[in-house]
This record gives sequence, C-alpha cells and structure tokens, in this order.
Amino acid sequence: MNPIPIITAPFAAVTFVGAGPGAALHLTLGAFHALQGTDVVVHDRLVGAQILALIPAPICRIDVGKVGFGPSTSQAEINAIIVAEALAGRRVVRLKGGDVGIFGRLDEEIEALEAAGLSFAILPGLTSASTAAAAIGQGLTRRGRNRSLRILTGHDMEGFAEQDWRGLAQPGEVAAIYMGKKSARFIQGRLMMHGADPATPVTLVENVSLPEQRVHSGTLANLAEIALCASGPAVILFGLAPRRAALALETLQEARA
Repeated sequence: MNPIPIITAPFAAVTFVGAGPGAALHLTLGAFHALQGTDVVVHDRLVGAQILALIPAPICRIDVGKVGFGPSTSQAEINAIIVAEALAGRRVVRLKGGDVGIFGRLDEEIEALEAAGLSFAILPGLTSASTAAAAIGQGLTRRGRNRSLRILTGHDMEGFAEQDWRGLAQPGEVAAIYMGKKSARFIQGRLMMHGADPATPVTLVENVSLPEQRVHSGTLANLAEIALCASGPAVILFGLAPRRAALALETLQEARA
C-alpha cells in the first residue's frame, strides 16, 4: 500500500493550530505534523493532556493559560512571548484549544505578528460545539428545524454578554454557548424574559471528548441547576437534547478493541 502523502502548510514564523476539544482522537493530521516540526509550542490551559503528550520532548513548551475569573497570563504578555520567540528565529506553534478562530483571541495575536512584520499560517481545529453535538447524537442543524446556528459566549470583557435574546427565544433556534456556566442563570432569565419556552431542551456537555466527559440534560426551566452539576469546562447546547442511543466515539472504539 502506498503511504499517504503529507501536505504541509507553507513555512510561517508562527502557525496557529487548533488542538480540538481535548482528546487526541480529534486532533487533525495537519496539527499533529505541525507539533512534530516546530521549535516552540505556546499553549493554552485548555489544551488536553493527550495533545500535549504528542509534543516531542526536545520541543520547548510555554504555558500561557488563562483561567476564567481567575489568574491568567495577560493577552499583552502572550503577544510579546509569541513575537519574541519568532523574532529569535524559532519556529512557533501557537496551540489553542478547540478551533483557533472561535473565542480564541486569534485576531489580537495576528495583529501583534503583523506589527512585527512576521508571517503566520492557520490550521483550524474541531470546536467543542460540533464535538459535543456528536457526543449526544445530534446535528447542529436540521432541515425544517433551524436555518442557522448561533455560537455565543456567556461572558465577555465587560461581564455577562448580551445577545439577540428575542431572536434566540424563537421556536426551533439552536445555539452553542461557550463559557456559559457562571452566566447560566443570567442566560436563562434573559431568554425567558423574551418569550422562550421553558420546555426548550438544553444540554450541557462538560470536558468535551475527554474520559471525564459528562452530559447533563434538561430544559431551559432548570438550566441554572444543570450548570451547577458541572465542575469542568463546558459548552451549553441550547435547543438540543441527547439521543438515547448515542455513544461517544471513544466508547465504540474501546468496545471493538
């Protein structure tokens, strides 16, 4: 059998790589090869241990983790680290959890590189929304149900994030809400205030794709209580309920081993 040819991205001073939601199973082939051929990996806190274990030992790792409402490496510091490493002539992988372009401050880091005259490339990754939906056996879109998908953040730099609550409250709407655990009661209140049906299904998936993954399902009426059940990072799937026959891909693979 002929080997599968490896197509690599053109050389760039910095390659932004999406690590996926955590499990090595969801890392793209391009991302894997980028990690093997770099000098420095600047990574976030939410990059899974399985992914970090794939980085060869000689490669320098720099942890620039951020903790929601807790101790964090400032964005200015992260920008400075990436630029300094690249200007020193080292190949840099900026490794972000999920997809680099979804709530990952990608543009801010690109702007820092552009200001320093440095080149970059982007390797997208699987985001938690699609992986969480797969884990509960659901599509994020469905003909006749939702003509759009909203990807929202539960909070921003100013605090709890305001959204188009009236639009989201309409029947059949589906949204993936990131960083929504602490703002769950706020989200619940805003939606119900704008007419959302309290019986709308809601599913919270914590530690998406990892062995510690847990699925908490209910309705909008008890969203705040559901959020209290989760201790790990989570994504809220508004408008979706788990299918009972759904099994995580990792479980299926273990059963066949």
